[in-house]
Amino acid sequence: MKTHRHILFLIMLGFWACDPKEEIIPDPQSDQVKQAIYDSMEEWYYWNEELPPIPSFSDFSSNSEFLNALLFQELDRFSYLTTLEDFQNAFVGRNAGHGFGFAFDAEERLFLTFVFDESPAGKDGWQRGWEITEINSKPISDYKTSTGGYDFQLGASDPGISNTFTFLLPDGTTTTRTNTKAEYQSNSVLFQNVFDLADKKVGYWVYQSFKATAGLSPTKSQEVDESMAFFQAENIDELIIDLRYNGGGSVAVAEQISNYLIQSSNTGKLMYTNKLNSLKTSLNDSENFNKLGTLDLSRIIFITSRGSASASELVINILRPYTEVVLIGDNTFGKPVGSFPLSSFNRVLSQNDVELVPITFATANADGNADYFDGFPVDLSVGDSPQYAWGDPRDFRLAAALDLVESSGFSSRIHYPFFKASWEMIDAFEGLEKEFPAY
Repeated sequence: MKTHRHILFLIMLGFWACDPKEEIIPDPQSDQVKQAIYDSMEEWYYWNEELPPIPSFSDFSSNSEFLNALLFQELDRFSYLTTLEDFQNAFVGRNAGHGFGFAFDAEERLFLTFVFDESPAGKDGWQRGWEITEINSKPISDYKTSTGGYDFQLGASDPGISNTFTFLLPDGTTTTRTNTKAEYQSNSVLFQNVFDLADKKVGYWVYQSFKATAGLSPTKSQEVDESMAFFQAENIDELIIDLRYNGGGSVAVAEQISNYLIQSSNTGKLMYTNKLNSLKTSLNDSENFNKLGTLDLSRIIFITSRGSASASELVINILRPYTEVVLIGDNTFGKPVGSFPLSSFNRVLSQNDVELVPITFATANADGNADYFDGFPVDLSVGDSPQYAWGDPRDFRLAAALDLVESSGFSSRIHYPFFKASWEMIDAFEGLEKEFPAY
């Protein structure tokens, strides 16, 4: 994205060009850091005109509490603090933990939904569709909180922490596994396949997060290139993209995917516009399509949920003016805004290893649509069925998508069960981890 490449250049230039100042002794929770947070929000926050007068530092025991007091609560569910290392690692898939996701079915049974290949869970052979019946010798119901959510008490993501899980497997047997958290490289592509259906070749792509491949310039995903090459070689007629557990990630990778999906006839046309606050209008910019590959699709079918956010919604939004887009599953999360890290603009934040990542810009598609804080509504509501493996045609949401292709519309003879989960995995995380949710 031109704006972001320009901003990254300014970050480097601004940081190294600053005048020498007095030495800063690191004290991350100091009043000096809180002042730096406020100053940066005044300059860069998308809703900076909604900032309150600077609060008393003594009223807050942590930087996170202080930042929360500054946020435009009506719309901002997204701004957060982290460290620069954690931010950079997340966007290229360097993780630590067990390496799995979960979801409840309609009967509130808990299942593994995805497992990263190289994670401790992946190396132990865990699979989507395994039901978790106990964690650390306690039934799942014991972890339910008074608010209706769940706190599984798995500890921090630090390597070396172990937890024990009991699973009911699809064949009816049980197994108990003790798994120790470790650092690992996560994969974004969880599954890909081609179905031969109704004289069509239908691609199915399960994409978990928009992560770039470390070291590639310009920023892009090697996994995306490889998947698109696979679907091109298969000469698919339709594509189903499963984003049900995709909380977002890199805007550059979202652009890469969109350039593969757009038709050749629309290359060069407006992809989206990018708007910053009133102090930064000179950085407002736009991005045009630059067709990649040979896919020529007149329709994209997306499987979504409330866990589909940020870059997932960006791809959906920017394709809509140019191609038919169908959503199956549940309404998306609702994040038409984005962030970039600010510590390199502020010496105090940088030297205290405090990475401030507030909302700094909003995007709009070629039709000007920039307001979907309530999420995108689906065309067909279908409940999740995490008890089925990826690609199993019994999976409710995949079955509905395949039926749409086969029947040239949603068949009235088939009833797809729907339930709206009161609590989902995305609800278990805050800040940076909400964009890349995994245990």
